[in-house]
Amino acid sequence: MRENPLVLHVLGARPNFVKAAPVVRGLADLGVRQGIVHTGQHYDALMSDVFFADLGLPEPVANLAVGSGSHARQTAALLTGLEEVVLEHRPDLVVVYGDVNSTLAAILVCAKLHVPTAHVEAGLRSFDREMPEEVNRVVTDALADILLVTSPDGLSHLANEGVPASKVHLVGNPMIDSLFAALPQLDPAPLRERLGLPERYAVATLHRPANVDDPGAAREMVEAVLAVGEQLPVVVPLHPRGRTRLAEAGLVTGDTLMIIDPLGYVDFLSLVRGAALVVTDSGGVQEETTMLGVPCLTVRPNTERPVTITHGTNRLVTPATLPAAASKALSDGAGTPSGELPPLWDGAAGPRIARVIEAWLRGDNLSPAAQGVPPATG
Repeated sequence: MRENPLVLHVLGARPNFVKAAPVVRGLADLGVRQGIVHTGQHYDALMSDVFFADLGLPEPVANLAVGSGSHARQTAALLTGLEEVVLEHRPDLVVVYGDVNSTLAAILVCAKLHVPTAHVEAGLRSFDREMPEEVNRVVTDALADILLVTSPDGLSHLANEGVPASKVHLVGNPMIDSLFAALPQLDPAPLRERLGLPERYAVATLHRPANVDDPGAAREMVEAVLAVGEQLPVVVPLHPRGRTRLAEAGLVTGDTLMIIDPLGYVDFLSLVRGAALVVTDSGGVQEETTMLGVPCLTVRPNTERPVTITHGTNRLVTPATLPAAASKALSDGAGTPSGELPPLWDGAAGPRIARVIEAWLRGDNLSPAAQGVPPATG
């Protein structure tokens, strides 16, 4: 290991930026040399640049600007671009986040070049291999050298897959660190005024291929959201992915539906904080609504984040059951997390992760106790 080792963070989509910011700050506090590689998987300024500003991330050392495309085309472009970056900078450790194609490409490049890697958000499983994200998770965890786990169920999943316990660290959820840091700025009132929203409204985010790629599924999804709109106005910050397909299926601005461009981090969470209900197929939104106490209906048959159901405000629904579930959630009033919040979702995950990485760079294997983590049970 070099005397002044270099850590590179590979970020591709907006949830990656949110998870990385506390880790970058934690490593900076420990004096670790680091840089960010922005793959440009989310290439729109509203999907990436504004997140750098909102989260206080430094300028990237490289921006690959790969843009969108099929999984194969996008991953191929990422493999080529990331190989060049890794060979140029020769990092001592590459940190990847979540489950997007940038994560998969980075882990493959580093494995072939014998560059060590750490995976933040390791161990999440939906057990649905039809989800491209699930394939990315399984491959990434099989190849990573350090596995940084956000919730206790991840420990069990990795153990069942034969991952050595010495590689695995339960550290909590850095996305929650970012949310806690942003809380003082989260004011729904200016956004409501700007968008002309009443005090009571819903937010919907839709982008999963299963919900937007197939024309029949997209129509079913749109009909369900329009039915929710009959109960209260719905505002939809629409991801570029699937926008045309959903518009063709009838998801257009009308009396009870408002389609808007993607929002920055602070604006989006402000909108969510003020919502009476959130409809989503996003993983990160399930976590954020859990912490904000906002009822969340996830339009998916499964979730890799079951802790948001057992400890939070999240419920799984189908398009067919969404309108009735929305009616019940609205009549039940403001959501409150049931029981205790998920373990270590306390706003200190970033420093824990930084300590694990810094110890690894020194050649130490930091024990859970040294990380300030209670022993895992079960």
